[in-house]
Amino acid sequence: MPDYFHGYSVVGLVAVVGVLFVSVAFGAGRLLRPVVPTREKFLTYECGVDPVGEGWAHTQVRYYVYAFLYVIFAVDSVFLFPWATVFAAPGFGGVTLTEMFVFLGFLTVGLLYAWKKGVLEWA
Repeated sequence: MPDYFHGYSVVGLVAVVGVLFVSVAFGAGRLLRPVVPTREKFLTYECGVDPVGEGWAHTQVRYYVYAFLYVIFAVDSVFLFPWATVFAAPGFGGVTLTEMFVFLGFLTVGLLYAWKKGVLEWA
C-alpha cells in the first residue's frame, strides 16, 4: 500500500514545486520591475500603429463555424492516433474497432447535419 501512495506523493510534490516556482517568478517580477505609469503606456498597442477608430470590429459568424469544425476534426485525430496504437495490441482488436466505429459514427452524424444545414457552403 505505501507504493500506491508514493506515486501520488510524487505528483503532489511536483505540483507544489510548480506552484511555488510560478509564485516566486511572479513575485520577483512584481518587486523588481519599475512602475512608472504614463499616458502612453495606457494606450492600446497595435503593432506600432496608433489606434484609429473604435475598438469594435464586425466578424462574420461563419468563421467561427469553420473554427468549430476544425476543432471537431482535431479532436477526432487526437482520438484516432492512440486508438491505432492500441488496436494492434493482442486482445483489443474487436472491442476497439467497435468503439471507434461508434465514435466515428457520431462524428459522421454531426458532419452530415452540418452539411444538410449548409454550414459547409463558403458563399
